Amino acid sequence: MQALTFKRGVHPPDGKALSAEQPIKVILPKENSELFFPMSQHIGAPCEPLVAVGDYVKVGQKIAESPAFMSSPIFSSVSGEVVDIRPMLVPGGNMVKAIVVKNDAKMVEVEGLNEAHDYTTMSNEEILNCIKNAGVVGLGGAGFPTHVKLNPPKDQPIDYILINAAECEPYLTCDYRIMLEESEKVVRGLQIMLKLHPNAKGVIGIEMNKPKAIEAMTKACEGISNITVQPLVTKFPQGSEKHLIYSITKREVKSGALPASAGCIVDNVDTVVAIERALFRGRPLMRRIMTITGGAVKNPGNYKIRIGMTMRDIVEAIGGFKEDNPPAKLIAGGPMMGPTLFTLDVATVKTSSGLLCFTAEEAFIPEERNCIRCAKCVDHCPMGLMPFMLNQFAIRGDGENFVKHHGLDCIECGSCSFECPAKRQLAQSIRATKKIEAGKKAAAAAKARAEAEAAKAKS
Repeated sequence: MQALTFKRGVHPPDGKALSAEQPIKVILPKENSELFFPMSQHIGAPCEPLVAVGDYVKVGQKIAESPAFMSSPIFSSVSGEVVDIRPMLVPGGNMVKAIVVKNDAKMVEVEGLNEAHDYTTMSNEEILNCIKNAGVVGLGGAGFPTHVKLNPPKDQPIDYILINAAECEPYLTCDYRIMLEESEKVVRGLQIMLKLHPNAKGVIGIEMNKPKAIEAMTKACEGISNITVQPLVTKFPQGSEKHLIYSITKREVKSGALPASAGCIVDNVDTVVAIERALFRGRPLMRRIMTITGGAVKNPGNYKIRIGMTMRDIVEAIGGFKEDNPPAKLIAGGPMMGPTLFTLDVATVKTSSGLLCFTAEEAFIPEERNCIRCAKCVDHCPMGLMPFMLNQFAIRGDGENFVKHHGLDCIECGSCSFECPAKRQLAQSIRATKKIEAGKKAAAAAKARAEAEAAKAKS
């Protein structure tokens, strides 16, 4: 089968050899260690605590939720006492209110856990409620509540359910290991999604640099007529939602629109497994598969961790750093899009896919120089933008022209910075300005809604 792809993009060194052949290992939090459960681990309304300091919580107990539709509940991944509710640093760099649970290492499970469901006899509403009540969100990075994504407007029929198995970020191999070790679960999760949209085709998109995964998933799909495996060209950002859709279906998602507008739903490999766990085993989202890698780690590999553990506890549990070559840079996620960390005292959340621990040699970035107007950033931008120009608007604080030239359409993939021979901090400046302008846009929309409601009340 021909490998498909999208326009433009880049080819960074993949760095996956450090961890790709390392099977998933289970890491449990130590007794008396503190786990942190931030109230915002997803797109949408943050949760509010359902427990108080001094309460005893169990594994799988719902400890926070929000009544908002666009939200997702949070569950304790250990048993123990709630010792505090305080702000905690999350991988994105924000301080978020978090429930702190002191692990008693007994792993006492809440009553009713592990109750399996027969999805074939359930209504769509029952399936969606099960997924929602399990706290499943997009585990590829965005954290979009899955029950919302799987329930698009009635006027947007779904033709394709695409499973993002590209894992195009360098160094990360957690999805790769899931496909090798839990391929049947991926297929079962996709079958649940297809029951919600029976006219859709299921397609699992995998980059060509993962031949073992293509083989494993193809074998798992044998005899299933509405699911296929589609090889993809190895290129970054092949796993971007819009670019995966274009690669496989040749459909384009318009600016500001969601994939459902193009008749598609896209979910990450681990998200699909979380759906399978929710229905087949009655388990809410409490664990993550993470890749911990880089030249500074003694034992790079793929680890199944309990959500809420700190990055520090995880690194210590797997043997720590090399004494003769300590880390010079820490990145939460992949090197192209992941935020840099200044401390390991950061809570893992639902969207934590990896931790990169780079030595000084791996982390070296040449000094930023003047733009030489070579247009490489334009040639490689997968969104067809002009990063050099957006960078200038960002530096000048010219938000109006930044928005006018489609700065808000940037997917923050970092392709421009990677290709820039002058090593301009293009993606960083665009990301910062995009955050400011998106905030202004949201504030203006909220003000307009408030004014409309006030006018309606008066009339």
